[in-house]
Amino acid sequence: MRSPHTFDPELAAALVMMPEVDISDLASARAAQARQLASAPGASDTAGVEVGELRVPGPPGAPHVRLRVYRPRRRTRAAADPLPVVYGIHGGGFVLGSPDVDHDWNLLLCRELEVLVASVDYRLAPEHPFPAALEDCYAGLCALADGAGALGIRADRIALWGDSAGAGLAAGLTLLCRDRGGPEACFQHLCSPALDDRLETPSARLFTDTPVWNRRNARLSWEAYLGKDVRATAAVPAYAAPARATARALTGLPPAYISVMEFDPLRDEGMAYAHALTGARVPTRIRMLPGTFHGAWAVEHAAVIRDATREAVDVLGTALGRR
Repeated sequence: MRSPHTFDPELAAALVMMPEVDISDLASARAAQARQLASAPGASDTAGVEVGELRVPGPPGAPHVRLRVYRPRRRTRAAADPLPVVYGIHGGGFVLGSPDVDHDWNLLLCRELEVLVASVDYRLAPEHPFPAALEDCYAGLCALADGAGALGIRADRIALWGDSAGAGLAAGLTLLCRDRGGPEACFQHLCSPALDDRLETPSARLFTDTPVWNRRNARLSWEAYLGKDVRATAAVPAYAAPARATARALTGLPPAYISVMEFDPLRDEGMAYAHALTGARVPTRIRMLPGTFHGAWAVEHAAVIRDATREAVDVLGTALGRR
């Protein structure tokens, strides 16, 4: 059956090899992802990068938080200079994923920009609903900033990066840090962000059959994260769904870069958030990738993705003083 969506030809050709994501059977979805990722870290090219792990204190009463840390081995800049940081938050609809998901991307950022990359392994819903994941992300960020001297990093040069649910967590984290007086990120880089539990935008209503992510998956993920009876009610705070933040609440946040996919139920909430940030006088850039679908980043050879990757690296590099 011909798709009603005009996908980029290279992406369309790759779709037949991409596994379908269905989180209605979460145990099966997790098992499928685990099989897919089982060999990924070992197969990746780690040349020039030292990959390690930190376990830092978690939120009060919660377990420690694991951070996978990427540090450049060879540096063209003065070795004694503290490193800027990318704090990465993986996607997975709040219910899937681990630092393994972004392993190759984190290696690329570390190598290309000569920065320390820390990827946080936060607790997943529905076993650990909001605010567990956000609090884990906050605890990990605080530990990095507090240990900046010992880690050889710059606490004033930390960029937040996230994809999908991870981007929603990154956006919520900027609000939480600002309101608690926590670490001040210098930049927020949000890819296909999950920001609005109400799913009332045109793209959220339209894209019920798109690859990888669709309206049903989006609804199930928010219900797992917030609770079925809480989603789309007035009880949802902006820390959980940043699209609910008022213009006043967005004032003073770090500059942002937001990229969205054309055929993605999350497209319009990302664009609306970019406009809301701009309205709150937060310097913001928005980029829509034509012919793409949620998760198209995985098709690394496609020209549209290569171009977007170059831009994403340049944007982060500029924000961190590496360009």
